[in-house]
Amino acid sequence: MDEQEWLIERFEADRNRLRAVAYRMLGSLSEADDAVQEAWLRLNRADTSGVENLAGWLTTVVGRVCLNMLRTRQSRREEPLDVLVPDPVVRQDDGSDPEQEALLADSVGLALLVVLDALTPAERLAFVLHDMFAVPFEEIGSMIERSPAAARQLASRARRRVKGGAPVPDADLARQRQVVDAFLTACRGGDFDALVALLHPDVALRADKTAGPTPAPLLLRGARTVAKGALSATERARFTQPALVNGAVGLVMAPRGRLFLVLGFAITDGKISEFDVIADPERLRQLDLAVLDD
Repeated sequence: MDEQEWLIERFEADRNRLRAVAYRMLGSLSEADDAVQEAWLRLNRADTSGVENLAGWLTTVVGRVCLNMLRTRQSRREEPLDVLVPDPVVRQDDGSDPEQEALLADSVGLALLVVLDALTPAERLAFVLHDMFAVPFEEIGSMIERSPAAARQLASRARRRVKGGAPVPDADLARQRQVVDAFLTACRGGDFDALVALLHPDVALRADKTAGPTPAPLLLRGARTVAKGALSATERARFTQPALVNGAVGLVMAPRGRLFLVLGFAITDGKISEFDVIADPERLRQLDLAVLDD
């Protein structure tokens, strides 16, 4: 076996792990594949004869590539909030498979990707590489040109934001979760009667002007009217998962791991009495989002 064949074999053996690292860093399947491809190109250009741990070397390369992509994304910050919200059908024009993306996001935890997207690039790198892939802080620090202690602090800060807080009692959260899970299941299944049964007869839905189909904020009232509106977003429900929204159970919608819409709920006597649909970028940035414990 010549050197090129050996490199190909070693890289292919690590491809799935590198893709997992990149996906958790970027929240986008197509971007993750781009990062892995860039790592392969760099491997071909580099002299790795003195590298003892090629898997670790590749993880470092992918981490640096993802860090650069996150920094570029943060400096532009033009996608996808002002592009994707008005369309109830999630479209992807980057060649990736939306169904595969949804399945992968579900396996990782869409709410986790959303919370990670709110971190700084350095915080996200430190948390993902250390907490999810056990990369030492010494290596993480070298990627971001900081000390191991500083890398540890970044991971700790990110960990606190990911876990968030639970200002309402666990029992209340459990009851809220049951109702919200049932709502999401009914939306995904297109079950109109199940939706109506979950809604208070006088339920009110309020959507800001970014989320609604009209240039003004939207207000809907009544179980049947709100249920019809919810079913119009069945396609979006594939990219939706429960999360803590300001300490209560809500839903986050995030195709390609990018937050673009949040549903907050008021639940009274086991039924949803109010919806707050938030898509305005400024309002989204002010929300306190965290991952729900399973």
